Amino acid sequence: MSERIDLLVHGGDVLTVDATGTVVPQGAVAVRDGAILEVGPAERLRERYSADEDVDSVGCLVLPGLVNAHTHLAMTLLRGRADDVTLQGFLERVLRWEAELLSPGNIAVAVRAAIAESVRAGVTSALDMYWFHEAAERVAREAGWRLLTGPTFMDVPGSPDGRPYGERLEWARRDLAARTADRPGTRPVLFAHSAYTLGPEQLVEIAALAREFGALLHIHAAENAAEVETVEQRYGKRPVELLDSLGLLGPDLLLAHAVDLTGPEITALGRTGTSVAHCPVSNLKLGCGIAPVPRLLDAGVTVGLGTDGAVSSNTLDVLGAVRQAALVHKAAGDPTAVGAEQAVRMATADGARALGLGDLLGSLEAGKRADLIVLDLGGPHLRPRHDPWSALAYAAQSADVRDTVVDGRILMRNRVLTTLDEKAALAEFEALD
Repeated sequence: MSERIDLLVHGGDVLTVDATGTVVPQGAVAVRDGAILEVGPAERLRERYSADEDVDSVGCLVLPGLVNAHTHLAMTLLRGRADDVTLQGFLERVLRWEAELLSPGNIAVAVRAAIAESVRAGVTSALDMYWFHEAAERVAREAGWRLLTGPTFMDVPGSPDGRPYGERLEWARRDLAARTADRPGTRPVLFAHSAYTLGPEQLVEIAALAREFGALLHIHAAENAAEVETVEQRYGKRPVELLDSLGLLGPDLLLAHAVDLTGPEITALGRTGTSVAHCPVSNLKLGCGIAPVPRLLDAGVTVGLGTDGAVSSNTLDVLGAVRQAALVHKAAGDPTAVGAEQAVRMATADGARALGLGDLLGSLEAGKRADLIVLDLGGPHLRPRHDPWSALAYAAQSADVRDTVVDGRILMRNRVLTTLDEKAALAEFEALD
């Protein structure tokens, strides 16, 4: 007798993104209770299991869902309103607009649209630093989408939620204390915006709170030369130097951007196990430069991929970031600097590791959460099918994603969203403009 399971995705080539890069031609993924039960040849798994739901993936590539390791989802509200400006000019505009526009209701509407965009692009989880995170979490739960978020600290005048720093610290403690029953594949998170919007004492306090609760701490750092100069003038140290001197570097710290780094700073990140979220599209668009990713990788730093917000990158397309990451580092003259496989891993297994969730997300292996996507290989731009890593990094587009599954639940089937009313979500979103 066959064994009963919840979902069987079968027939396509399965790119597991495990440690050895296993590819299972005409493979299958068996899912039960939100977790992967087995990966193997489709013929064998079809005989072994009887599924309540099945996805025929013949002619497709099955791979882990993409991980957006740094974003600001509700910035979809501002898409197209701060283009072709420097980072500092961008921040001045955005901070003003945020004070005027942001509320829990508007955040919910904007995040719902952002989730629709992300699911369509094969993004199954995201680390989201933004205001009113409770509203974002509610929308993500309703859609069945994996969202990692939490309290954000940014000590600037006129913050959208009007919460002073001291009160924010106690509020964050209550928020973390309530997260003991988080779903598998998530973890508590605290966001400290940067070393130029928070002082050293505040950064130490926030880091201590994060460590008390085993939370991931996420910080913008060294995004461009002007930021580095600002921090150095205030505190006599560059951003990463300052974080190191304060004892903040470590395996539970994830830096966003890390563009302007010195050799000793790169060594410190590798030595301490600090991870980096690389945002190549946003960094290029804002003229910040190109993060030294090949040197970070050589130093043993885990590097994930992020889109940043849709106001600085104009898209939440992680697959687009994969292509940019695979291309931009070749500009220095080394075509091997970041290869196709490395770029895909940055958006999957390495992104999950950067979040401290590599044991549960990022690859298709028994015991991990069933986050996967089915990418249609039928388009002429994906023929012939020589190498799946190459196809993903250099040719595939987000529109090629046909099905998206999170925790074994189908969120998009045959390019139709199943847990979110996309038409209504977009109509509500457009009404905010």
